[in-house]
Amino acid sequence: MFSMRKDLDLALVRAFLTVVEAGGVTRAAAALGMSQAAASQQIKRLEEALDCRLFSRQGRGLVLAPAGERLLEQARRLVAMNDEVWSSMRAPQFEGEVRFGVPYDIIGSFVPAILRRFAKAQPRVRVSLVCEDSRVIREELKSGGVDLAMTTETECGRHGETLRTDRLVWVGAPDGDAHLKDPLPVSLGAPTCVFRPVAVEALGKAGRDWRAVCEVSRLEPVYAVLEAGLAVAPLLRSSVPERFVILGREAKLPALPEFRINLYAPPGLGPAARDLADHVRATFSGRLRNHNN
Repeated sequence: MFSMRKDLDLALVRAFLTVVEAGGVTRAAAALGMSQAAASQQIKRLEEALDCRLFSRQGRGLVLAPAGERLLEQARRLVAMNDEVWSSMRAPQFEGEVRFGVPYDIIGSFVPAILRRFAKAQPRVRVSLVCEDSRVIREELKSGGVDLAMTTETECGRHGETLRTDRLVWVGAPDGDAHLKDPLPVSLGAPTCVFRPVAVEALGKAGRDWRAVCEVSRLEPVYAVLEAGLAVAPLLRSSVPERFVILGREAKLPALPEFRINLYAPPGLGPAARDLADHVRATFSGRLRNHNN
């Protein structure tokens, strides 16, 4: 068993777990919202604090060293216990329902952790998930169809706050050749998808002819087309599943811009919705925080 020093920074332990779960420092850095150098420095600081190496190089990737394997389960328990204490002490038990709007492109990457944490903290609150494209989610928010919303946008609107910026990238199948075809087969999402006009504009400026293969925003059909090697698709870097590859400059595809992952928590929210907003912020900041808004 490791003996955790009292002054061990829990943020370093979270960084360690993120590297393990992401399968490397680069993707962990994107998930943590920091540079690759900063993420590497956090791992180095943790290794110095524990006086051991937690990772070893294996080819171009990282694998857990024996000390890292011993630390893994204890680190998970430590973080879970910390979050449970904060959740149980920081807020009263609410009742009722919160309608939470989230776009298709980030629901699998972030929402499970948010809902899992919130369900433990507020077991008597029912969360109704509304999954649509970001434009539709914003309209639902204005009309009262949802109480709280996350979106992916190039900017941030009124009553919104940016949780993280993330690069839109081209994605394809490993060893796939869809990016070499002319016209380029592209999965672009539905007409309301915020990535669609950006990708179309980039292809137009690059003079690249293209054809639509899949025009729905739900990710299951998009993933099926990608996995079959029939097309490429624009996705946020942090949401790319491990089974796909990010296509670099050698693919000769036009660069895509950064998007913002925004949270909209309008004034007048009930206590349960405000607490869910805090859990969203906590997931993106890497720690629970107390908000008084």
